[in-house]
Amino acid sequence: MEGGLTKIALQKFKKNSWGVLSFSFLVLCVFVAIFAYAIAPDNSQNANQMHLSIHSKSPGFKVQILTIPSVDKAEKTFSSFFFGKKITASEIPISDYSIDNNTLSIVEYTTDGEGFQKELDLASFPKADAVEDIPNHYITQRKFLLGTDKYGRDLLSRMLIGIRISLAIGFVAVFISLIIGITMGAIAGYFGGKVDAVIMWFINVTWSIPTLLLVIAITLALGKGFWQVFIAVGLTMWVEVARVVRGQVMGVKQMQYVTAARALGYTDYRIIMKHILPNSMAPVIIISAANFAGAILIESGLSFLGIGAQPPMPSWGGIIKDHYTYIILGKPYLALIPGLAIMSLVTAFMLMGNALRDALDVKTA
Repeated sequence: MEGGLTKIALQKFKKNSWGVLSFSFLVLCVFVAIFAYAIAPDNSQNANQMHLSIHSKSPGFKVQILTIPSVDKAEKTFSSFFFGKKITASEIPISDYSIDNNTLSIVEYTTDGEGFQKELDLASFPKADAVEDIPNHYITQRKFLLGTDKYGRDLLSRMLIGIRISLAIGFVAVFISLIIGITMGAIAGYFGGKVDAVIMWFINVTWSIPTLLLVIAITLALGKGFWQVFIAVGLTMWVEVARVVRGQVMGVKQMQYVTAARALGYTDYRIIMKHILPNSMAPVIIISAANFAGAILIESGLSFLGIGAQPPMPSWGGIIKDHYTYIILGKPYLALIPGLAIMSLVTAFMLMGNALRDALDVKTA
């Protein structure tokens, strides 16, 4: 019977075009998050390769880049594929270059076109056998599809790697909230009485505190950082899960199969875990999708306030914080691009949550 209901719910979900589209979009986002450094044009750690001379350039901007290798060679490790490689080479945007007297003369890129001239000899480029070979190995034309930020970093790379923060905060925060919320809600709903009264008092007190204010307080207590924000958001999102689980458990524990389990002498733990919770999870699955979206918004707000993911770690909220003043300076895309990304990700989770609600509703055909 359980398999039949699951099959029916899956069929109903497949008929919801918005739900399927949102699920496909989220799968794509997870794939991008996992292989971000393999996809991003700038695969340095945190996509933090700065070119101050080409800061705040519009999408589609092209420039020639001269790469000067470092004496210390970067070690290619398996971890660098997933976490980026350390910056060992220097990159210089140039507007022109010429070869003369066995030296390479370059003109560094500037907006006004009057860049600093510099001469480099063959010794700086180990892969080149002659000066004429330097342009082939070390000068490339780079296109910044989404432009550059105020530090001259590739905005597309920062956005691709920044999606990790948003998805990670959702997974970790929802995981923490489910563990605490299901545990507290199940105990309150099953045992009732004074146990229920104490837990509900704690839930109501936590519920009365504004979420963002509570997250800020926990973050300040734990300190600024990556994992501190995850824990802080998770500790504030369990209340709604607990209330939903409590209500579900109070209804399910009146069923005849629960009474039969008690008569057979099963322990309370087994009754809750094997008989009650499996029949109470549908609303929890739906609320988890909403909490996922809420966690992304909270993290973006914290990063915008400066207490979320710390620089140079890319975060969509942090990117908005760095560039929101550019909205009135004629370059609004620097703040609008991450804003639209946050909106798209949150909308996808909400639409998938609605599709799950319709699919798991046994009252609808």
